[in-house]
Amino acid sequence: MSTEVFAPVPIHPGTKVDSMGTEIDLTGASREDVRDRLYDLFDGIEAEDTLHLIADQVPGFTLLRYQIEHNIQLSWDVTRDADEVRMAIAVEGDLAADELPDFDVRVMPPQRRHEVLLESFDELAPEEGFVLVNDHDPKPLYHELRSTRGETFEWEYLDEGGREWRVAIEKTEESTAPDDDIITRYDVRQIPKPERHPSIHHRYGMIPEGEAMEIVAPHEPRPLKQEFQQRYGNAFEWRIVEQEPGRVAVRITKRADVDSEDTEASSCPGEDAHHDGHTHHAGEEIDGDGEAASGTDEDLDVEVSQELDVREYPPARRHELIFQAYDDLEQGEAFVLVNDHDPKPLYHQFTAEEGPEFHWQYRQKEPGEFRVLVGKVAEGEEAALDPAEEGAPF
Repeated sequence: MSTEVFAPVPIHPGTKVDSMGTEIDLTGASREDVRDRLYDLFDGIEAEDTLHLIADQVPGFTLLRYQIEHNIQLSWDVTRDADEVRMAIAVEGDLAADELPDFDVRVMPPQRRHEVLLESFDELAPEEGFVLVNDHDPKPLYHELRSTRGETFEWEYLDEGGREWRVAIEKTEESTAPDDDIITRYDVRQIPKPERHPSIHHRYGMIPEGEAMEIVAPHEPRPLKQEFQQRYGNAFEWRIVEQEPGRVAVRITKRADVDSEDTEASSCPGEDAHHDGHTHHAGEEIDGDGEAASGTDEDLDVEVSQELDVREYPPARRHELIFQAYDDLEQGEAFVLVNDHDPKPLYHQFTAEEGPEFHWQYRQKEPGEFRVLVGKVAEGEEAALDPAEEGAPF
């Protein structure tokens, strides 16, 4: 569907608005109130109608549940301001027999996606499901579901590659979510070796500070611990919570009591080796001197679209704003990120989640002001392939 302009809000035939003729404002509403209000509005909506609303965040769980319960397909476009989202939600029509509704999570900040998807899966009844639409291969979610919900679902790729991956996920039997005090668990004994480390780093980047994930392995995964020390410095706690022949459980907690500058400075050994103009591409590994194992220092041919200074925002908001700015880029475009400390852990999260078009280049490294060119290489440009995880003795 085409994106609609929100400022000012156009009022077209078939557009659902409130009694004042403006967008429906759900900012500040509780989750229950958002659900009740949307359900009431959708009950009076017809095919090809569009609902405009403002909210604190995308109510993805509510939108999916309404589609499943009413056998209807919705689609939505989103634009973001600093502290709210504007949505145009269109009714596409009834679903065909045995057709699953699309659930497009590309409009959500990466940090929220697994949380919303796991909750959505837990609410499914057997034989219910959805088509996950994502901007990269959601294989880490597959491994997470297998590790925490068992053999309770079917997973079928419908479209692969590019910025639109489509996977049909259908629950086959009742499942039970873990009830312990961890946010997620990965049993790497069930995961192919080349996919173990990328899946774990991908998920670790999304968990909030103070939360923990658990890794179950046939023995203590020391190579993974070394990677964590290299990438995240002292920003995590590593604790063996269970150990028996053939099974070791390690709890990894993202610490909230670490000074951000100390964390970033220690996240990559040999920090002084980084210099202005140094470039990283997706798939590059950082060696012991802090340099990329492959790549070039030369600028790529990219157009700088904006300067994004996140220093005025609280740390909890920064990653969301940065990922949204990256998602808005076209190939061949970039923005200059300005931060008050080295955003190196963000680099590792990007490499875990984004494709080979990802480009990262330091422009300035001064106390209180780091500048990084973040972009997507133009079509035809080739970034380095990943030589890293294959064969790791995990």
